[in-house]
Formats: sequence, structure tokens, C-alpha cells
Amino acid sequence: MVSLDQIVEDAKRDFLGAADSAALEDAKAKYLGKSGVLTERLKALGGMSPEERKSAGAQINQIKTQVEAALQERRQALADAVLQQRLAAEAIDVSLPGRGQAVGSLHPVMRTWERVEEIFRSIGFDVADGPEIETDWFNFTALNSPENHPARSMQDTFYIDGKDSNQKPLLLRTHTSPIQVRYASEHVKNYADADVMPPIKVIAPGRTYRVDSDATHSPMFHQVEGLWIAESVSFADLKGVYTDFLRTFFETNELQVRFRPSYFPFTEPSAEIDMAFGSGKLAGRWLEISGAGQVHPNVLRNMGIDPERYTGFAFGSGLERLTMLRYGIDDLRLFFENDLRFLAQFPA
Repeated sequence: MVSLDQIVEDAKRDFLGAADSAALEDAKAKYLGKSGVLTERLKALGGMSPEERKSAGAQINQIKTQVEAALQERRQALADAVLQQRLAAEAIDVSLPGRGQAVGSLHPVMRTWERVEEIFRSIGFDVADGPEIETDWFNFTALNSPENHPARSMQDTFYIDGKDSNQKPLLLRTHTSPIQVRYASEHVKNYADADVMPPIKVIAPGRTYRVDSDATHSPMFHQVEGLWIAESVSFADLKGVYTDFLRTFFETNELQVRFRPSYFPFTEPSAEIDMAFGSGKLAGRWLEISGAGQVHPNVLRNMGIDPERYTGFAFGSGLERLTMLRYGIDDLRLFFENDLRFLAQFPA
């Protein structure tokens, strides 16, 4: 019969000879499995006398402990070898420069938004904001749009669940004019006791919503509207301010601007503003760029302003329209598709 010491030596030799974990488990079964050498020695203890069983059992357990220690040592050695192989295969050259993360940039419409704000702030205009969910009063009634105005139809306006204090339906604002009404009304309250109300000079950029979608229209789009009210503001001021804005925005003094008679319920007289570049592929072609006009007396009254004393002008322009002309983009839908190939054309 093989001695217990020889079993330990044989086990160590077999464990060292195992090339991988599977082979090591096979070697383990030879000594510690259900039919292993040491297991059989333990089973044989049942046929011994109590004195012999006690002595032999202690020896077998001692040998079993040595075999298990050798097994664990080999397991750890194989695991370390696998780890070293992975480290060698997946080695990283830390001397190489890092890839870093690409620097993002502003969306072209946001670039236009910031540029418009910068230009008008430079000539003394404030920038105002307001809620995108509006009431009938601020979106329509205060702006001299009667109950039967086409813009109130479900085909043109997004109405939502909810009512205002007059039980009129709430809606997503169709323009940023409600911001002007809110701003002017608050301005009037702040100077209610003044002999002369300071001028109201404000632009209102923001998102607007209409039921429309094609290559030149989107259900959600951006507008900037301007308002200047004082004691002696005229149509000539409107022409000067907006012409200067366009030439500054497009960075050219060759730009031509013309005003065509039009109709808007919130201005009287009203005009469409066209522009034409002096050079480039659009040179000489008239392009509609804005609607504008003298603020209607009814709108002034709804703001709490005396139309006999104060006059003013207002205008509204689409930020997408300005962006398309500035960057030569011919499809509005490109702004909202999140196509990185398109957006990458406008680096920081």
C-alpha cells in the first residue's frame, strides 16, 4: 500500500502537472473525490479498532490538509498566470497621448439666438422671457385678435387641457408677443406714479408652437419679437433699428431692406420686411424676413398704456429663418434631426 507521505508527493506532482483549471480539477478528484485515494483511506477506518482508528484518522486528516494546501497553491498559480496573460494582451501604453473628449458646440439656432440678444442689448434693449403655456388673453385677446380670428382654430394652434380664470382654454403660445404684453404691463405698474413712463425697449426670444410641418415650417420653432414704446417713437425708428440690426447680424452694409404694406391685428399700420443681399448666390433676390408695424392703440390700452400719449413699434422674426440665411441652409428640418454630420459643420 502506498504510504501517506508518498500520496502527498504524488498529489503535488499531479497538481503541478495540471496545465489549466480543468486538468487541476481532474487531479483533485484522484485524491479528494468520492473515489479518491484519501477518501478510500477514510472509508477504511470503519474496519479498524477504536485505538487504530484514532491514530490512523489523525494521520489521514493531516495528509489531507497538506494535499488541499498544495491544491489551493496550484489554483492560485494558475489564476495568476491567466491574469498575467490578460495584462500582457491588454497592455496600455501610458506614454501615448490621451484621446480626450470632443468639444461640443452650440446649435446653429442657439448661435443666432445669442447673436440677436447681443446686438439688441448693445442698443439698449432688455431681454424678456415668459411661459410657453399661455392664456387666451395674453396670446390673442390682448393682442387685438378677435374671437373669430383664424389663428384661434384647432388647425393652427395647439390647445391643451386646462382653463384660465375666464374659462378660456390654455394653449401653447403661437408667438412670443405674450411676453411683450406681460413685460409692458409690469413696466406700467412699476412706473404708475411717474409723470413720464420710461421707454419700453425689449426683445422676446423663445420657442413657439403652431400646427404646421414641412421643409420651411416646424410645429415648434423659435421667434424673436421686439418692442419699443415711448412718447415719440415712429415708423422711421422701426426702419432704422431693424435695418441696422440686419446689417449687423449679416455683417454687410450692402444689404437692402424694404417695407411692404401688410396686415396684422396687433399693429397699425403694418408691414412685411424684405431684404436682399448685395452679393453671393442670393444677391438681388428679395427675401421676406419679418413682420412689423406701429403698435395698435387697442394693444397699448390692453397693456395699460395711453395711446394718445405713447406710440411704439413691434417686429417679429423667425430665428430659424435668420439662421438659414446666415449659414446657407435650405431645409428647416435639418435643425431638428440631430444629425451629427450636419451639426459638425458648426464647430465651437
